[in-house]
Amino acid sequence: MAGRGRMKLCILQVLYILTLWHSSQAQGHVPGHGLVKEEIPIQCPNVDDKMNNARISILYTSGVLNQNPDYSVALLYQTEECYKCPLVERLVILNNSTSCNILIDSRWNSRLEIRPLHEETVKQDPSCKEDKLSEKLHENGTYDLYVTFTPNDTGDKTVPGTVKCRHLILENMPADSYIPIYVAIGCIAGVSILITLGKLLYKKRWYCLNRLFMTTGNESLINPKKSDSIDDRPSAPLKPTPRATLRQRKPPKKQKQSVSNSGGDLGAYTSEDLGVMQTTINPADEQDSRPKKERLKSLDTFRGISIIVMIFVNYGGGGYWFFRHSRWNGLTFADLVFPWFIWIMGTAMAYSFTGMLRRVTPKHKIFWKIFKRSCILFVLGLLVNTGGCDPTRLTHLRIPGVLQRFAGTYLVVASIHMFFAKTVDVSMYTYWGFIRDIVDFWLEWILHIVFVTVHIIITFALDVPGCGKGYIGPGGLHEAVNSTEASVYQNCTGGAAGYIDRQVFGDDHIYQSPTCKPIYKTTVPYDPEGLLGTLNSVFMCYLGLQAGKILMTFKEPSARVKRFLIWGLFLCLIAGALCGFKKDGGTIPLNKNLWSLSFVLCMAGFAFVLLAFCYVTIDVYKVWSGAPFYFPGMNPIVLYMGHEVLHRHFPISWEASQYHYSLLSMDLWGTVFWVLVGLVLYKKRIFITV
Repeated sequence: MAGRGRMKLCILQVLYILTLWHSSQAQGHVPGHGLVKEEIPIQCPNVDDKMNNARISILYTSGVLNQNPDYSVALLYQTEECYKCPLVERLVILNNSTSCNILIDSRWNSRLEIRPLHEETVKQDPSCKEDKLSEKLHENGTYDLYVTFTPNDTGDKTVPGTVKCRHLILENMPADSYIPIYVAIGCIAGVSILITLGKLLYKKRWYCLNRLFMTTGNESLINPKKSDSIDDRPSAPLKPTPRATLRQRKPPKKQKQSVSNSGGDLGAYTSEDLGVMQTTINPADEQDSRPKKERLKSLDTFRGISIIVMIFVNYGGGGYWFFRHSRWNGLTFADLVFPWFIWIMGTAMAYSFTGMLRRVTPKHKIFWKIFKRSCILFVLGLLVNTGGCDPTRLTHLRIPGVLQRFAGTYLVVASIHMFFAKTVDVSMYTYWGFIRDIVDFWLEWILHIVFVTVHIIITFALDVPGCGKGYIGPGGLHEAVNSTEASVYQNCTGGAAGYIDRQVFGDDHIYQSPTCKPIYKTTVPYDPEGLLGTLNSVFMCYLGLQAGKILMTFKEPSARVKRFLIWGLFLCLIAGALCGFKKDGGTIPLNKNLWSLSFVLCMAGFAFVLLAFCYVTIDVYKVWSGAPFYFPGMNPIVLYMGHEVLHRHFPISWEASQYHYSLLSMDLWGTVFWVLVGLVLYKKRIFITV
């Protein structure tokens, strides 16, 4: 009995020891244990391939040595898109362990380094440093990274050995991730060619029918009763051509006829006949000889390009990084459309004010129209911000937004231009006539330059608590010394712009997921459509108004195009000088989140060039009708509201696999859907404005 008792006791002790060992192992695998920042477990996790990523398999061998935690190494990683960010520990690997897999972002250049956990006992070879391992990885590529531990043969026990690395080896040949884009471009080009050919054949159909039925010997098919030939008929005497005369209009009753200084009786002609140059010999041959209002299709096409590209990038752009907004500094395709929309709004403003002034509309009515439109845009923007299936929490309602920025910008620019708009070109024959579109509005220019100056002063001179003066970075990891110590600018996202928005609106009423958050690991909200950036968007709109002044002042196409190109080149050069012609490190970098001055000038320069192209091809040489962008450009507000509200609904979108080809197909279909909506509205002559 005593033996059985001792056996039971031994079994209990063994179970107790096993329980303690299992608990210690479980604690060793708790996520985040012993790591900082990324909270990655010290193990080799199983990973699945994802879009915009590459797989790296790491094999760490140390010869005859057994596994020893003292010889462990860490994989440190950071993307080059994260400017001035430290390397962050992503994975810890034991020697002689099985192959460890990790996914690395392949959209930008990757910064990689293998570093020993105990650098005081294990030496790092230069082959494992960042400058040797960093490179641009292929999407869906599988790479092997071999790490070896070489024992020290010198007998120095303080440094048992050295960790060495080989270059990344690509084990597969991944397909080009841009193939879906090539296919989409080919399909769009093919459809465009077919439509063009179809339109040409449709226009030529009557010509072909006439050629078929009007050939010699087939006249009887047209008129069977016609038997005599034309040559057999006697020629009729030609009537004398009447002398060109002006058809007189009877004067209205009970009105005296006016007499000119020469004594001639001109009462039989109206003032319209005397004031308009006759373009035909007999005005009665034309239904209306009065000049018609100029309607440039290029303006509507430009607006349509902006709204269609905006819809495409807002729907995801197929998951490609260049169809998404830049993370902080820099420029992507998606960053173009919003500023262009602001710019073309200013261009159209020149035409609308000219029409109101010609109708002698009082200024108080003009301002009321401006104020009412701004309020409608602001309310529509709040409606967009409350989109979704869940009930809106007013305590977390985002106040700034895209349409809100439109509203504020339009209110300021239109209210100022109301006092400077002109209908008469009084400086045409002055010595400054070639720049009268600028000189005649010199005071308006000064006011808008003041807005830009105020923006620069607040951005670089405001002392933000905890951030100092002049910081315009993304915060988070930016300018951190290492991954274990927080940056002094950790909570300074956007500098003065972010600080003002958080003070005015509060943290809960601005955008919670800025584009810099996934990479820079920011913790504070930031709104790219905040208050301070509105000052520069006002200047952006005014530069668009300058394009409208050029169209209203100069009527020759060559004079218009020449000025568009000069403005475009001039503004782009200034923008390049401000940012140092580089992405990061310039005095004022290109930054859509901040609406920096260099960004505004660059976007305005591109807009001038694009409008020049549209104007030449559509309105001057008429080699392009503006389709398909012209039709959405006639109802931009309807398409914008519709695509925002119905974004997650069928048949516009559905759940698709996370691959470029499926996402791009769905996003292109969503864009085409709204193009068709614009086409139907145009055919129905339905134009909705605010």
